[in-house]
Amino acid sequence: MDNYAESGLVRFEYNHFPFLGEESFRTAIASQCADNQGMFWQYHDTIFLNWQGENVGTYSWSNLNAMAGGLGLDEDEFADCLNDNSIRDEIENQVLTARQRGVGSTPTIFINGQIFLDTLTFESYQNQINSLLGILPPE
Repeated sequence: MDNYAESGLVRFEYNHFPFLGEESFRTAIASQCADNQGMFWQYHDTIFLNWQGENVGTYSWSNLNAMAGGLGLDEDEFADCLNDNSIRDEIENQVLTARQRGVGSTPTIFINGQIFLDTLTFESYQNQINSLLGILPPE
């Protein structure tokens, strides 16, 4: 983000890909609702910090609401958003698009349409991005 997106050299895009069951889908909806209040990354981090395993009840609607409240989000607005079917539809469309592009797990990174299924080092991503931008490596 610091090296490329903030300078305008590249566009960073985050898409949801909940594939671990209903709780995974709930967290995607909830994080989108947090984004509506300008707190996506803080909420995203809170979700991961509270992870206790797949589909074990950690991400019930009431727990997700409590996490929002803990971050100072407007809980009434947040609760209304959780019931907004357009958010669910948007995430379902992101999942469909991701599957059509070959995504099967997270994280999956695309750079200029090229898929990277393995998590690479920052230097590997940097080399790919610099190559596409025409930035030569230092000699």
